[in-house]
Amino acid sequence: MALLDRLNEDMKQAMRNKEKDKLNVIRMIKSSLQNEAIKKRDGELTEEEELQVLTREVKQRKDSLQEFKSANREDLVEKTEQELALIEGYLPEQLSDEELQQVIDETIQEIGATSKQEMGQVMSAVMPKVKGKADGSKVNQMVLKQLQ
Repeated sequence: MALLDRLNEDMKQAMRNKEKDKLNVIRMIKSSLQNEAIKKRDGELTEEEELQVLTREVKQRKDSLQEFKSANREDLVEKTEQELALIEGYLPEQLSDEELQQVIDETIQEIGATSKQEMGQVMSAVMPKVKGKADGSKVNQMVLKQLQ
């Protein structure tokens, strides 16, 4: 099922069940997707572009979560965590640490990287392989650890 179709179905269900918070998050996701489609001008997003929008929304929530935690705003922390969980539900299943480590190891061997100076090459080769299936900062940390 296409992402927009799934969002529309979930939105109808949230309306029926009177789940205001879920409805707001779904509307926000749809709005972000529609804005991206408008920017693109042809009105259609590929699955990869939809994934980029969802990933961007997740990253924004994670950044906000850190800010709210440092400001001791527990009310906003809880709300943001709920939004984050809902958005992540639309992303593909995330790779486990072991699977991610295997992809990183294979890529490092392919490139022949041995030092931190080659981290950029490794990251640019790994990220397309795990796009939407792993957090970029997590990949960065694991690659850095591997190249030490």
